Amino acid sequence: MGFVSSTSVPAAPAAGTDRHLRGVLIALCVTEITSWGVLYYAFPVLASAITADTGWSTPAITAAFSAALVVAALVGIPVGRWLDRRGPHLLMTAGSVLATIAVIGLAVAPSLAWFAAAWLVAGIAMSAVLYQPAFAALTRYYGPRHLTALTTLTLVAGLASTVFAPLTDMLSGRLDWRDTYLVLAVVLALVTIPLHALALRRPWPTPPDPPTDHDDIAGTRHITRSRPFWMLTAALTLSAFAMYAVLINLVPLLTHRGASPTVAAWALGLGGVGQVAGRLAYGALTRRTSVRNRTALVLGLSAVTTAALAVTPGPALLLIAIAVLAGTTRGIATLLQATAITDRWGAAHYGTLSGLLAAPVTIAGAIAPAVGAGLAATLGGYPALFAVLTFTAAVAAALALGSIPTTPTTRADSPMP
Repeated sequence: MGFVSSTSVPAAPAAGTDRHLRGVLIALCVTEITSWGVLYYAFPVLASAITADTGWSTPAITAAFSAALVVAALVGIPVGRWLDRRGPHLLMTAGSVLATIAVIGLAVAPSLAWFAAAWLVAGIAMSAVLYQPAFAALTRYYGPRHLTALTTLTLVAGLASTVFAPLTDMLSGRLDWRDTYLVLAVVLALVTIPLHALALRRPWPTPPDPPTDHDDIAGTRHITRSRPFWMLTAALTLSAFAMYAVLINLVPLLTHRGASPTVAAWALGLGGVGQVAGRLAYGALTRRTSVRNRTALVLGLSAVTTAALAVTPGPALLLIAIAVLAGTTRGIATLLQATAITDRWGAAHYGTLSGLLAAPVTIAGAIAPAVGAGLAATLGGYPALFAVLTFTAAVAAALALGSIPTTPTTRADSPMP
């Protein structure tokens, strides 16, 4: 017999009224802004203060932060299996509690080892409260209408840095970094724990034609051992590495080209505008392109913008325009990954498959800053680094062409409705 929760309902579209679904979406928008803001974007703002106060080196505390992202990626695999079977309610509520404990642990850390251990705990919490479980929840709850919900979530959650970077900076101007983290822990607890506990209590819908345990395992293994899944994973992993390395190294590249630090910072910031524009346009893109063409187009555009940054000496306005276009591809790539599983294999195994897919992609993003900086030093400069990243992104786009399974349920060669 397959595992079916006693609270499951027959089908995703019948999971509840539009009002209840809007409540889930609104709650997740608020909790994702808060979780990303506290667990991710606060650290870059506080890093210099942490180093100045404790004497711990910047590379050491950054490595602890990167380790949290790697842990989140690895723990995301069993989290995905949990989501498929039991839904996000208990997982995301417990994750919010654990995230609060982890942030408090950061604030009171008496040593670098304690600080690193707190980040590892935070990594476990990240796997339960960031995009993966939220995407799984909206994909199952909204059924065929999930793209609109995912787009809304990523648009709103994209404001996390806009809200929490200035907030963290304001707090750190009045408090030390430890007290700042304690205040953020209180915010995290007050916002995310009750919203996850209350908004996600609704029944967890079963996917269409729910599989038995045997079919579930066999079906998942068949997909994960298939050539399209491996090529999709490789494509998105290489693309994520290139995109995040470009993002982190954009400012030094532009200053190397002669731009002032202010202009470089504006270019980086306006890339966020490009991300929003890309996410807004994704719905129209899905209606006009096939899954194969859409994936290759987006990853190919990333290669083109990276190449343009590698070879364009100026002027500053042109470099900013290219940076905004690069941001557009990053924004689309978030939704591309969120919908990659359902576009190819449906929603039945979404949690499990998305966890397996997200693990190497997240790890690639976590190591990209350090590896990118090391490559720049080895290759003799940032233009050479961006040339290597162009090649990486181009390989990703080529691999994406083979990421489509040849099954009757996959519309690989025709635009999605």
